[in-house]
Amino acid sequence: MKIALAARSIDDLGALAAETGAAVFSCDASKPDAVKRLFADVTGQLGDPYAVVYNASYRTRGPFIDLDAAEVEKSLAVSAFGGFLVAQEAARRMLRQRTGAILFTGASASVKGYAQSAPFAMGKFALRGLAQSMARELSPQGIHVAHVVIDGGIRSARRPEAPDRPDATLDPDAIAATYGHPEFASAYRGGINPPALDSPATARDDIEAADASGAGHNRPSADGWRIVLERQVR
Repeated sequence: MKIALAARSIDDLGALAAETGAAVFSCDASKPDAVKRLFADVTGQLGDPYAVVYNASYRTRGPFIDLDAAEVEKSLAVSAFGGFLVAQEAARRMLRQRTGAILFTGASASVKGYAQSAPFAMGKFALRGLAQSMARELSPQGIHVAHVVIDGGIRSARRPEAPDRPDATLDPDAIAATYGHPEFASAYRGGINPPALDSPATARDDIEAADASGAGHNRPSADGWRIVLERQVR
């Protein structure tokens, strides 16, 4: 598998690129020209994509009446508008082969707005709506679209697990394994289009939308690649 990683700062991608053998690219996902350039560069180097994962998000927190409008705008630009830009470029390429998968990383805030976290909920709700609309349109054309709710904090070097609270955070390797679940992988390999997944409480609309297509798809070319836009954090 050929892998491309993109982030605003490629310095943050060194360890992951070394582990996966991925090529790295710099991109601000909220800028249309930057996203177009990213896909042109990566397609030119690795070929058309067969799986694209959008992880990027940005949040600002605080009492609702004190929120800074520019920060709220940035939250929406990265969490939602960036998802649209990346998905649009991916879909344009996948439709040529009538196969592929576009996965959006959601959060608890995708289905529930929390106090003093309105901007994050706005962005994540929008991303989920984008995924549902795309699934209804693109599934019959062979493109699998999924919105995956990551319901909790993710363990990392910046967020280690507290000794007195085992399993208080989510294992990133387990999340990666879920993204590689056969239901997703069948789409990557050009198999029967699986239903677009969402949280259990909200899955029905997505499943009904994406399950409309039962036709087999063409296999991706040998030049197919997977692109991951890394999470943008404050």
